[in-house]
Amino acid sequence: MYLTDTNESKKKLTNLYNEVCKGLFVAGTTLLKIEIDERFITFRTKHRRTPQSLALESEVPVLKREVDFQMSQIFKKRMKEILEQDLDLKIEVILRDYDYVTQWSITEVILSENS
Repeated sequence: MYLTDTNESKKKLTNLYNEVCKGLFVAGTTLLKIEIDERFITFRTKHRRTPQSLALESEVPVLKREVDFQMSQIFKKRMKEILEQDLDLKIEVILRDYDYVTQWSITEVILSENS
């Protein structure tokens, strides 16, 4: 199944994205833009810094980057599960890049051709 680029689709995706963020990071986003184009769903987001993140960043920056990487992997796994379950999408892959300094992230969802 493919999504159409409508306000309703974007609202559902926004809610699901923030649900995953709040479940993992106890915070949503400060900015979230979504683009839908046939097999591709792109999330451009700016995240909030949590107190735990700030503490790690100032005390153990190397650990902070490792935690960010691992949390990003968990985020992709959960995002895939929730999109497949709640929207009946067939996902080929989710790609995500997160910049810990600026708190910006880009998440690209690529739907399977056989959806």
